[in-house]
Amino acid sequence: MKNGVLIFSAALLFASLLFLGCGGGAGPADDPIRPLPFASVSAGGEYSFGIRTDGSLWAWGWNSIGQLGDGTTVTKRVPTRIGSDYDWASVSAGRNQTLGIKTDRSLWAWGHNNFGQVGDETTVDKHSPVRIGSDNDWIFVSAGMLHNLALKTDGSLWAWGHNQFGKLGDGTTVDRHAPIKVGTDTDWVSVSSGDQHSLGVKEDGTLWAWGNNMNGQLGDGTNAHKNVPTKIGNENDWAYVIAASTHSFAIKEDGSLWSWGYNERGQLGNGANENTNTPDRVGGENNWTHFFDGFNHNIALKADGSLWAWGLNTWGELGDGTTTDRNIPIRIGLDTNWFYVSVGFHSLGLKADGSLWAWGSNNHGQLGDGTTTDRHSPVRIGP
Repeated sequence: MKNGVLIFSAALLFASLLFLGCGGGAGPADDPIRPLPFASVSAGGEYSFGIRTDGSLWAWGWNSIGQLGDGTTVTKRVPTRIGSDYDWASVSAGRNQTLGIKTDRSLWAWGHNNFGQVGDETTVDKHSPVRIGSDNDWIFVSAGMLHNLALKTDGSLWAWGHNQFGKLGDGTTVDRHAPIKVGTDTDWVSVSSGDQHSLGVKEDGTLWAWGNNMNGQLGDGTNAHKNVPTKIGNENDWAYVIAASTHSFAIKEDGSLWSWGYNERGQLGNGANENTNTPDRVGGENNWTHFFDGFNHNIALKADGSLWAWGLNTWGELGDGTTTDRNIPIRIGLDTNWFYVSVGFHSLGLKADGSLWAWGSNNHGQLGDGTTTDRHSPVRIGP
């Protein structure tokens, strides 16, 4: 594995740490719902998920089709415990479907299922987590708008759900109601599902893309859709990719940040508002470590733990205290202890102490502060 892939591997390392010791089927004996710190978060369309350090799963926000997984369709304005298990390792919230991996590496899903995006071989919505298949070798999942991508321990790529524009990558446009293997390669290290396209990086550092290319989001210099993974350029120093709604981002091994695709609201961060169909470098810095995409806004972390944002800011989702769009990365606050973030129509962030922060759109209580008031700056959620 190339050294630069270690940037992406932070996500897998995080999951691995949970696999190895955080959670495992037995929770605290004294108070199973005490307010422990959060270890990870995931922002969906208008709802949110978090995993606490004891491996318990929590959700809040919009729940009209069971996307919170609590067995109801009742919206929650504060973090609410989902089930009683203490063995959740990772969770990925899509537009209205949610995927999770447990410490035994089993795959679970729930929520909206009109195109089979839950993956249980049906198109019936699920209001509680259901196990997908019987395999215990899942290590990473990425929930998109209506389709999903996942990796197994052998480096194989799997996809399911809606397949318009060929975004599943199986060479067809046929929806899949259960995970199917994409090709025969076993060297995938980073994958990401957007609204209508998909991205991946292989062990050799090459970049691949497939699906909708109307806005140049595949990055191959054209606007032609692709229904199989297609190599982008000839470089082999890509480390980590994120497929956003209609645009794309990637970090290279040297820590530089690159973007391409739709750019009407400045979401590419290159100082312009014009689309580009090939990767374009964002600034000249080489200290980007993690990147997180929203539906038209983006948030990234630097090596010093500082938080940066740009793009659409209608609901204050950038967190800079305004509702002004930004077409270059701007720093959010002065803190240097940001650990992890996730963005949808809103934004969630974790600091090094495990405290949870939220900002942006809050029409369904997705920020978790008990209100439906939008927040233009990060506010702490819970203790």
